[in-house]
Amino acid sequence: MNLTWPISTVSDAARARITTARVAAAHGVPPLERTRMAAALGARLRQCLSKGGNWRFVLTVARGSLRVEVSPSPADGERPWCVTASCPEPAAGPVCDAAAGDATALGEALLGADEDTALVLERLAEQEELVAFHREELHQTNQGVLALHAELDAAGRAQREAFAAERTARREAEDARRRLTFLADASATLTASLNHEEIARLLPELLVPRYARTADVWLFDAEDERVPRAAAAVIAARTGRPQYAAAHPGGLPGVDDQPPSALHPGRSLLCVPLPTRGAPLGVVTLTAPGERWNPDDAVMLVELTRRAGGALDNARRFEHNRDIAETLQRALLTDLPATPGLRLAARYLPATYGLNVGGDWYDAFRQPDGSLITVIGDVTGHGLHAAVMMSQLRTALRAYAVDGGSPGELLTRLHMFLEHLQPDLYATAVIARFRPGEPVLTWAAAGHPPPVLRGPDGRVRILDAKPGAMLGIPLNQEIADHTVPLEPGSTLALYTDGLVERRAQGIDPGIERLAAALGSFRAEELDADLDGSAERILDPMLSDSERDDDVCLLLCHVGASAGGRLGSRPRPGAW
Repeated sequence: MNLTWPISTVSDAARARITTARVAAAHGVPPLERTRMAAALGARLRQCLSKGGNWRFVLTVARGSLRVEVSPSPADGERPWCVTASCPEPAAGPVCDAAAGDATALGEALLGADEDTALVLERLAEQEELVAFHREELHQTNQGVLALHAELDAAGRAQREAFAAERTARREAEDARRRLTFLADASATLTASLNHEEIARLLPELLVPRYARTADVWLFDAEDERVPRAAAAVIAARTGRPQYAAAHPGGLPGVDDQPPSALHPGRSLLCVPLPTRGAPLGVVTLTAPGERWNPDDAVMLVELTRRAGGALDNARRFEHNRDIAETLQRALLTDLPATPGLRLAARYLPATYGLNVGGDWYDAFRQPDGSLITVIGDVTGHGLHAAVMMSQLRTALRAYAVDGGSPGELLTRLHMFLEHLQPDLYATAVIARFRPGEPVLTWAAAGHPPPVLRGPDGRVRILDAKPGAMLGIPLNQEIADHTVPLEPGSTLALYTDGLVERRAQGIDPGIERLAAALGSFRAEELDADLDGSAERILDPMLSDSERDDDVCLLLCHVGASAGGRLGSRPRPGAW
């Protein structure tokens, strides 16, 4: 099918448009495509009419395709315009074009075009409703997505905050654990010492550089009063409250703020008093390791200083009581008498812990007949009570010796004295008697380690004849005397168990070591320097472990010549 006619008037254009619509409808072109083609053709025809000139309309239906072409005259030189559409089905009958000037045909054509337009508009309304539905659905979806994003963002923010709070809590817990560990370790270090000078030295070593750049311990009774002190330290000493001196307030719990120190204007100072049961002992002045202190670190430093004050107070009290005890011990241990033909040397060493006073004692004195009594003993226990009891025993022994009596008789009387007057206290002792003109040593022991006798030839004997029981036990006993020949140049060693007894080994190995040490001397060494010999005996005997008991040693050396030499006094350094 091929239709062609010229376009020069509006009627020609209307006829072309109506004919195109009818042919398209007859060949089954869908209304939407048909309306789109008619609208496009109408717009082109209006352009042609507005330009003027001669135009030709050609409509061709061939091979399932409808083609509409509007072309100008060849002289215009303008390219032809065309539009095509698929024809799904052939026309049911002949298609007639609209008659020119026929109003009825034009009206029917116009109504048919309106029907197509109405159908298009109906389809358009459906699409608009569908678009509106999808727009609402999309809006709801967008709202849901936005809400979900908001929830996810809030959840993520909450999770980040929870993680941050957890990290902060873990860090704070670790810092608190670190502070508590340091406080416990530092407190143990400070309280382990009973020397106040050592405690004052240890405190800065513990704090620098971890918690302070510098640390100065000011003890009020120390000989450094001419050293200038920061004003905050003076206020802390006067008020007993910690002070913080810096350009800005520190905000530290329990600490008063003060202006910057004139001595250290560019540093932050923390001045903490050393408290005791009474007035403070001194002030610790610290400079901040950084710009300022962490408040928790400051609280820990104040607590550590408080504990250091208690440790210093305890150390000073101990040192005071120790000095009293040592003075008492010196007063209880008498000087050794000078005896022709017999030299004496004594050493007393208190235990290395606690008060340096105990129940060990030695003594030497003459009886009315000229005999020299030497005694060494050990009252059970330590402390002032044992020392007082030791003094009573020593006094009682001297009183009994005035009436004479052998060593065994004297020990028997001491046993009765202790049993009746101090039923809960016990003692051990050895008494040796040197009688002028008699080459015999008489001795007796009551529960005490045996004497050790070195002969002039260097051979050593342990005088382990059966001793009596301990003094003061609820037992009636007569303590026997023992005798042994005594040649010039002999040396007798009396001692307490603190010299020879060790917990892991017992007492016998220690007695053997003492015998070996005494036998290692040459006779001329003992004659020339008995005091030095006593020192050389103590050194190897006490070097193996810390002493947990008092040590007492009394050496009695019989001179090789008849005249002898004067006895020696105990050296002050032997305490």
